[in-house]
Amino acid sequence: MAAGGKLWGGRFAEGTDALVEEYTESVSFDKALYAADIAGSKAHAAMLAKVGVLTAEEASSIRGGLDRVLAEIESGAFEFRTDREDVHMNIEARLTELIGEPGKKLHTGRSRNDQVGLDFRIHIAARVRVWRAALARLVGVLAARAREHRGTLLPGCTHFQPAQPVTLAHHLLAYAFMFKRDAERLDDALDRVLISPLGAAALAGTTYPVDPGAVADELGFSGVFSNSMDAVADRDHVLEPLFCASLIMAHLSRLCEEIIIWANPAFGFVRLPDTYATGSSIMPQKKNPDVAELMRGKTGRVYGDLMNLLTTLKGLPLAYNRDLQEDKEPFFDADRTVTLSLACMAGMMEQMGFVPEAMRAALKKGFLNATELADYLVGRGLPFREAHHVTGRAVAFAEKRGAGLEELSLAELREFSPLIAEDVYAVLDYEAAVARRVTPGATGPDSVAAQLGAIADWLK
Repeated sequence: MAAGGKLWGGRFAEGTDALVEEYTESVSFDKALYAADIAGSKAHAAMLAKVGVLTAEEASSIRGGLDRVLAEIESGAFEFRTDREDVHMNIEARLTELIGEPGKKLHTGRSRNDQVGLDFRIHIAARVRVWRAALARLVGVLAARAREHRGTLLPGCTHFQPAQPVTLAHHLLAYAFMFKRDAERLDDALDRVLISPLGAAALAGTTYPVDPGAVADELGFSGVFSNSMDAVADRDHVLEPLFCASLIMAHLSRLCEEIIIWANPAFGFVRLPDTYATGSSIMPQKKNPDVAELMRGKTGRVYGDLMNLLTTLKGLPLAYNRDLQEDKEPFFDADRTVTLSLACMAGMMEQMGFVPEAMRAALKKGFLNATELADYLVGRGLPFREAHHVTGRAVAFAEKRGAGLEELSLAELREFSPLIAEDVYAVLDYEAAVARRVTPGATGPDSVAAQLGAIADWLK
């Protein structure tokens, strides 16, 4: 038996120290890759038989044994041992216990370096598809709520100050398009995740006549590595999804911020669903937006996962280094956070109570029709800069009066420009202001309808 019972221990006279065992093991977290490891090993065995390295009987025995190992793991009967270091060694050792000599041949023509790369890519691809499905669900929820509120108006802001009236539909669709882009980024990243590194071996390739393409085909990968050193040293396939995860969380956090603000009674634009809010231990009137607050807070956690791995990689020489073992936990953490966050946001937005009357009341507080007056004056022949100045004076006057522009008399408005006539009140109407926004992507009814159509087409 090799030193310490290690599958790699032939060169060593003594076993590793118990503290080193504890420090270097990864099975406590990489056991999550068991299904991917078994799928990759089954494909590898089939390929070895195809090229004549294994007999058909040996490959069949290995594949059948791996199915038995999978069944043991999924039934809870399998014992993951930290002295076997990682998920790969645990599975290979158990396979050999079950089928004997053929199990010792499974690792022919590969290294743990290309093996773990393959396993993790299989796992990441599966999780990225879960994120994408969750994003599509959220986009669908936002589009559905937007369809309900095509006629609901609220202040659109810049600098978090009231700017112009928009529809709630338009506001919600802005987030729908953010999450649509997130899904498209995942589609794009998936093409690069699904590049098989198997066949690169430790770093220099192998002398066995392996067929990397056969493994890639069996596993549904889109291609194989171009350079064996890059194949085992690369972690772009982890970083890119982590970046996508960070951007997903950034978009979620922005929406959370608006929910938190809108739920404050000073705004009162939304009523939080009871199922997505909590109370206070001391103040019985409180209804706290804890889900949104936690999601906003967890955004930093996912950013940290990305920075964790970027920092690990920044000083690594080629090819494989044990530092790369540190790529798993950041991804696992980000995966759990993103998956739960997307599900919670979709559920919360489905049940969110919007308060159109509060949004409508807020329109009068910020002179959101000021731009309409300026554009009206431009239409009457006044240069825009002069129209801007005239409107600014009118706003200052109305503010002192505690009135909206639409509440000033015609005589009062004409004090600022004789070009103003009775038809100005139709222009100052908030619905009319929204309806005039006819350019593509704008808040006008036709533009919003086109946006909803584009989202519906994408969701198909």
